[in-house]
Amino acid sequence: MRRYWAYAPALVCGGLLLAGCSTIGEGSSGDEPASDRVVLVTHESFSLPKPLMKEFEEESGYDLVVRGSGDAGVLTNKLVLTKDDPLGDVAFGVDNTFASRALDEGVFASYDAQLPAGADQYRLPGDDDHDLTPIDTGDVCVNVDDTWFAAHHLDPPKTLDDLVDPAYEDLFVTPGAATSSPGMAFLLTTIAAYGDGWQDYWAKLMDNGAKLDDGWSQAYEVDFTQGGGKGDRPIVLSYDSSPAFTVSGGKTSTSALLDTCFRQVEYAGVLAGAQNPDGARALVDFLLTPEVQAALPDSMYVFPVDSSVQLPADWARFAEQPTDPYSVDPADISAHRDEWLRAWSDVTSR
Repeated sequence: MRRYWAYAPALVCGGLLLAGCSTIGEGSSGDEPASDRVVLVTHESFSLPKPLMKEFEEESGYDLVVRGSGDAGVLTNKLVLTKDDPLGDVAFGVDNTFASRALDEGVFASYDAQLPAGADQYRLPGDDDHDLTPIDTGDVCVNVDDTWFAAHHLDPPKTLDDLVDPAYEDLFVTPGAATSSPGMAFLLTTIAAYGDGWQDYWAKLMDNGAKLDDGWSQAYEVDFTQGGGKGDRPIVLSYDSSPAFTVSGGKTSTSALLDTCFRQVEYAGVLAGAQNPDGARALVDFLLTPEVQAALPDSMYVFPVDSSVQLPADWARFAEQPTDPYSVDPADISAHRDEWLRAWSDVTSR
């Protein structure tokens, strides 16, 4: 799961967007001429307010068809496998941990969209042809339950090194790198932080009782002590925006550890071989409008790339972003992803 409550495709279309949009094989809009509709292939967490989507249809003249395709990793794999017969016209949701693979496989066509203020810093390094357009950003960070640590009279961890301290034995839960986009981001965090010693770090982490879950939902909503269930782990891998969603009485009960973060950027791109490339470009432009950018925090729990957009009050107060997040060159991710995942699986399965 990419973000907090992942919506199944039918719910996205039926409840949050507009009645006319459809998933694959559903709805009359799938029978319309390609020039009359634009098909968006995206992850299952895609969600924007119905009035905005209606505005796009009215102003562009295109009917919008939304096709959900799992999380960012599943989405990328499907785009690669269907590149010669693309599933739609435009894709949204490929992030910087997977983008290099899509570019290497020629999934996208070049489109140099006009970016809003501040967005240029989020372009994908190495994407000289501008195949991908940055739409939103956020950071995967370790989060802690401040109320649990206060009740147990224990100082919460602050750094990656702290997570292997015996004081925090059996307290950390994270989604796995092989099954989760944030889990993969955390693996990349440790590679950026420890270089060739990252496997030793993971061995210590597992020896200290770290728990691996398949996805973010299990880790945060079930195992985390502030996730709404009966979890017993007060340290969890989540996002820098997470503290904005645990606010009560003007205070948040959780904190993101800003020295543990990995920057994620989500992109949109015109699919090579799109039946309606004009409609695809129009949709990319639409995702960059101030109205859509302002809707992103509350609808998809991510930060806009437009620096001029005013954030919701709780975000401005509680969703603090790191000033120097970890990163890994997309070319290195592309070259070593499989190798790193095999090594990670070996370490964590001992």
